[in-house]
Amino acid sequence: MYSVDKEVALGKNIARGIEKELKISKNPQYIERINRIGSKIVKVCDRQEINYYFYVVDKKNEYNAFSIPGGYIYVFKDLMDDLNDDELAFVVAHEIGHIVARHAIKKLQAAMGMNLLVLASTQAEANPGFQEGLSFALAQIMVAYSREDEYTADELATKYIKMAGYNPKAGINVLNKLYQQHKKEPLREYSYFRTHPYAAQRISHIKEYLGIPLDVNDYINN
Repeated sequence: MYSVDKEVALGKNIARGIEKELKISKNPQYIERINRIGSKIVKVCDRQEINYYFYVVDKKNEYNAFSIPGGYIYVFKDLMDDLNDDELAFVVAHEIGHIVARHAIKKLQAAMGMNLLVLASTQAEANPGFQEGLSFALAQIMVAYSREDEYTADELATKYIKMAGYNPKAGINVLNKLYQQHKKEPLREYSYFRTHPYAAQRISHIKEYLGIPLDVNDYINN
């Protein structure tokens, strides 16, 4: 019910707001790396009718990433520093998976209603309802996806990184690292893998998807 053109317009509007709230890194090494990895994932992903844009958020102590409709992916710098290319590819592919499956659009349609969603995708910045729509849309995207959506994004990410030549087991490593990190820290404003208490189940799901036998810890943690 919500067209690709409107999704792209919505993403552009939300991205403008994000640029006002978050500092986007201009580090050439970050930019080259995220675009190099991102472009490989895009070539093998199941959605080719939109363009994809990759940004690094210059904010410390945030082991996070997120995506918004229309092909925009944001990765915080600590992930860039701490993950190898295989692991970073999984992070990027996971967010691309959400975009491919249109998880955010489906969620926004359910939460906002069509009228507010359409308004947020327009250029009517003078309309007081415009900013209200954008703020509500971003807030909804930041709230946890369903566990099923996370499983789908993990499956797509595992599929894509394998097709792109990266280690398909990288998602297991990433989830283990981020789960341990989040256990040490309070919940952040932009919480990557927003269902992180369920990381153990997601690790098991990836193992099952790859045909890797589960061990005792997998059963205990689930």
